[in-house]
Amino acid sequence: MSTSIRTTTLPLTGPYDLREVALMGFGHRDESSFDGVMRLAFCTDALDSQVGVEVRQLDGALAVAVHGEGDLGAIAAQVARVISADHDGEAWAAICAADPVLARVHAAAPGFRPSNFYSPYEAAVWAVLSARRARQQGIALRRRLSEQHGALFALAGRPEAALPLPEQLLGIEDLPGLPADRIPRLHAIARAALDGQLDVGRLAAMTPAEAMLDVQRLPGIGPFYSALIVIRACGLADVLSTQEDHTRAAVQALYGLDHTPDDAELERIAEAWRPFRTWAAVSLRAVGSRLLDQPSR
Repeated sequence: MSTSIRTTTLPLTGPYDLREVALMGFGHRDESSFDGVMRLAFCTDALDSQVGVEVRQLDGALAVAVHGEGDLGAIAAQVARVISADHDGEAWAAICAADPVLARVHAAAPGFRPSNFYSPYEAAVWAVLSARRARQQGIALRRRLSEQHGALFALAGRPEAALPLPEQLLGIEDLPGLPADRIPRLHAIARAALDGQLDVGRLAAMTPAEAMLDVQRLPGIGPFYSALIVIRACGLADVLSTQEDHTRAAVQALYGLDHTPDDAELERIAEAWRPFRTWAAVSLRAVGSRLLDQPSR
């Protein structure tokens, strides 16, 4: 697919390492190597086009090359949200420095920041594709769906496929490897997206609890996936999800607890992480494991 290429830059504050973000492994992303380019292919927030994006790190900024149509400023803002380049990294570093455990985690990977879903629409589609199956199977299904019904881009010498737009998703009657009862769920997500229910601005304007209840109206979306859709697709930096057991395990191990923290204890510990409770929880899980794997001295 040949498209025009437009370029822009995203300013950075504080430590940032695009390699850490690209290799984080989240949702359908599962890269094992990094060649200096983070490749993204997605439906725009406006849900009127698909784009392919190449991101490269410069001194103090990120260079963004956009393949495809759509408002460049809006696409750049979406990219910044997806790769957590839309918050004050100096403030994040200060929060980490004030907490002994976060300080160790931050020192292990100073430029780490969470990688997020492209949009609530894409996160909801992922929820349907990945539910009750191994993550690699979900990744393969999403790739098949995107390659057969979405849009293909050549990004820095590699093909990357974006999901079908909602109106395209409504036209799909079957997908090899996906149980037939999941198709109506995908159609429901497509209709909700077209109706504005999954608009990132709409969900971000609610309280996280309200937004999570709202998306649970969609068939097949329970508490766990609703948290992913709201927190990790809207790019909310300061929400503590109690739906994720891996966070509890990381807190128990890294804070030296002899028990699994309940909601109240988790919330008490996380008070020190404000206004970056999401980032802190993700960092404890994604980077904290490196500290746990280190041999004791």
